[in-house]
Amino acid sequence: GVGIIAGNHLLPGSDPIATVYAGHQFGGWNPQLGDGRAVLLGELTGIDGVHYDIQLKGAGPTPYSRGGDGRAPLGPVLREYIVSEAMSALGIPSSRALAAVTTGESVYRDRVQPGAILARVAQSHIRIGTFQFFASRQDTEALALLADHVIQRHFPRLSDAANPHRAMLDEVVSRQARLIAKWQQVGFIHGVMNTDNMLVSGETIDYGPCAFMDDYDPGKVFSSIDQGGRYAYQNQPGIAHWNLACFAQTLLPLLDDDAESARASAQEAVDAFPDLFLEAYQGGMRRKIGLANPMAADQALVDDFLALMARHSVDFTLGFRRLAQLAHIEGVNAGDAREDYQLPIDFEPWLNRWQARLAREPQDSAGRQATMFAVNPLYIPRNHLVADVIDAALEQRDFAPFHRLVEVLASPCDFKSNQHSYALPPQPEQIVEQTFCGT
Repeated sequence: GVGIIAGNHLLPGSDPIATVYAGHQFGGWNPQLGDGRAVLLGELTGIDGVHYDIQLKGAGPTPYSRGGDGRAPLGPVLREYIVSEAMSALGIPSSRALAAVTTGESVYRDRVQPGAILARVAQSHIRIGTFQFFASRQDTEALALLADHVIQRHFPRLSDAANPHRAMLDEVVSRQARLIAKWQQVGFIHGVMNTDNMLVSGETIDYGPCAFMDDYDPGKVFSSIDQGGRYAYQNQPGIAHWNLACFAQTLLPLLDDDAESARASAQEAVDAFPDLFLEAYQGGMRRKIGLANPMAADQALVDDFLALMARHSVDFTLGFRRLAQLAHIEGVNAGDAREDYQLPIDFEPWLNRWQARLAREPQDSAGRQATMFAVNPLYIPRNHLVADVIDAALEQRDFAPFHRLVEVLASPCDFKSNQHSYALPPQPEQIVEQTFCGT
């Protein structure tokens, strides 16, 4: 088994491939990319009946390595393992980390690091960039084969639609809207939302320079390669919309034989994104502040809370967690009270408005608090925590901190008294300003 996930032995029936794709990288077109350090071993059917790809990342050069070594340093492998598993525990669709192994080799980047391989699974690894590759070559036959495969693989119920390819486009738009809304609700910043890093299945993938915010800052950027802030936190919904427009463009030959009708159909599908995103985002943010029944002024209440958090550099995760504590103060046990994150005095007028709005809700305060605790995590993969466990693995070959962090993040909303330090924001000397891709 270890030999298989280390890339040294093949599963029975496995016929490994590296896949080709194209993509817009930071807005610039690259006509041919591909799996430069990833290899698909094949697919399996899970006990849930869902098909999953098994992929090795960092197993060596492929036809698309473009002169690179195809290897992966241990640090980025551990980062993707930690964050992808944390995202899944938070209820966010994501590729999953099946295993990580060290290779015994050295990998040379900005410094020498131990080599490692990540074995990950996803419902597929088909990207917007996969469609872009064939569309850019005007290979309509291949494009149709790919689209039909995606429908069969991910959306089989759409096969009977009047226009299955348009129905597929609508479904991808909807899934991306819900996905990005979930990112925004937990303060997650992907870092490289290139079209080749966006799966049509609606799962998060490619955790390179990703990060979770500490202090709330809508313009926050962590990625060392995002010099212009294209993929800042506040830009993620707009970038997803842009990426979907690129995806829709690839499908024009399949949507309608008439070019004008095809463009109109694609435009209609893409134009649905803002409303779909807002519906998912606003619904999630209402739940985060304890509101179940929508009212007209609710979003203004959320926006004002975010503005206060930005003005006072309030921790995004703990700011919302504090609201959950305040929703039913009698229900906060002694241990959870120790985790209190006090909001500045300037929040008092807002808190009074919030309490008045809660009084118009039918749910009792204890039930509301339980609901809020379930959607406002206490434990996230904070940058300094991730950096610490990676350093322990690299410098001392000590993986115990990694395992402890992964275990804590598996239950992100459940307070435990012996996990106090994992909930705390970084001290000034612990703040991580930049994250790196590791390629």
